[in-house]
Amino acid sequence: MFAPPSPGTPRALPAEHRARLLRTAHEVSFPQGTRLFEEGGRADRFWVIRTGCVELDMHVPGRRAAVIERLGHNELVGWSWLFAPHVWHLGAEAATLVRAHEFDAAAVRALCRDDPGFGRDVTRWVGDVVAHRLHAARVRLLDLYGPYGAGA
Repeated sequence: MFAPPSPGTPRALPAEHRARLLRTAHEVSFPQGTRLFEEGGRADRFWVIRTGCVELDMHVPGRRAAVIERLGHNELVGWSWLFAPHVWHLGAEAATLVRAHEFDAAAVRALCRDDPGFGRDVTRWVGDVVAHRLHAARVRLLDLYGPYGAGA
């Protein structure tokens, strides 16, 4: 998360690096229904949501894309931009009107290369977001497929 997190959420980017990152951003808005990116496309930017909701989805052959997560205020949209080969692993669509900070991935990766401390903190921030989402996905899978009555 971009701002200081609540308990149980990923660690925030330190304030000085958050401010530095924000200096590279520009504000954008997406009407409801706008596709931000498609699974398999080139991951050349990312966003932090200011207002609204973005749905992450996954292609399902022969069916409509399956929504796997909803993101809102202060959440990172897109992490594939940081890790080679810089290709989106999911798709994303504005579920409501979305206002966000948009970042150019190549410019941010260059900042990370030029300042190892900044790069470490950005990588840790994004990695924490990915780990948090992976854990949440596992919990949802247990809800769907776990044996009933297995809990204490």
